[in-house]
Amino acid sequence: MSDVANMTGIFTEKMEEKKYGKQVKAGDRFEFGKNWRSFLRLLSDERILICEMSLKEMMCVDNLSGKSFLDIGSGSGLFSLAAKKLNARVHSIDFDPNSVKCTRYLKEKYYPGSEKWTIEEASVLDNKYMSQLPKFDIVYAWGVLHHTGNLQLALENASIPVDINGLLFIAIYNDQGRKSKLWLIVKKIFNSSLVGKTITVTVFYALFFTNGLIRDVFNFKNPFKRYREYRKKRGMSMFHDWKDWLGGLPYEVATPELIVKFYARRGFKLEKVKRVNGLGNNQFIFRKSGTQNRIKNKAQPKV
Repeated sequence: MSDVANMTGIFTEKMEEKKYGKQVKAGDRFEFGKNWRSFLRLLSDERILICEMSLKEMMCVDNLSGKSFLDIGSGSGLFSLAAKKLNARVHSIDFDPNSVKCTRYLKEKYYPGSEKWTIEEASVLDNKYMSQLPKFDIVYAWGVLHHTGNLQLALENASIPVDINGLLFIAIYNDQGRKSKLWLIVKKIFNSSLVGKTITVTVFYALFFTNGLIRDVFNFKNPFKRYREYRKKRGMSMFHDWKDWLGGLPYEVATPELIVKFYARRGFKLEKVKRVNGLGNNQFIFRKSGTQNRIKNKAQPKV
């Protein structure tokens, strides 16, 4: 990389960090990266293997050898690592500087100096950046696009680097109408101040625990088993997920039907979907067809 290009990259990162810091201070953005940094203390070979298995299961593959993998919103870097362990060529991006540091930490720990895993601080809302990326066989954005502050643009830009016949793997919060609006209020209270965070954590952690306990008792299950086995769901941590659910701003939602229509109009065919009944994430895998159907001057599905 030339000195000029290197300086440009550093300048861009500093500008992104400044913008990020202002949003956090204003209570408009949750510090996902700090939560992920805490999560990495729990990282184990078992969690990494579970992530690998979840990717293989959803995409119906045994490995990603010879495939290129773009991880939009890499977070902890765990799924970038899983893709790399499945032999993909990986490019990871995240808007949150602490998330970028987490991803770089995993690369240095498991694949130091690898030229087949690149990491950049960048935003999926940056159309110019997304348009300049090479095409990828797999674009992965799990639980990310609804946290950008502009879901419509994020959905659009995430489709740009998908290669012909490539896969777009996304997960978007389910639109539950009034419940989703109430959940947005909870998130705003959490991010408003230390007092707001303390109140929401105290109230909702107790509710989450009590709800799980009651369900387990009525179903004659060990109430502690759910906490031990939670990591089997994509290798995640229950308490870190709780914090993410409570604080995750920005926050937008969409129905599965709107997501499917949105991408169908852009030449993507739905290959697989996993729906949820509540406030969780609906998961989608789309395949980009050879001919793009970009109809101009006609109403596009809104999300």
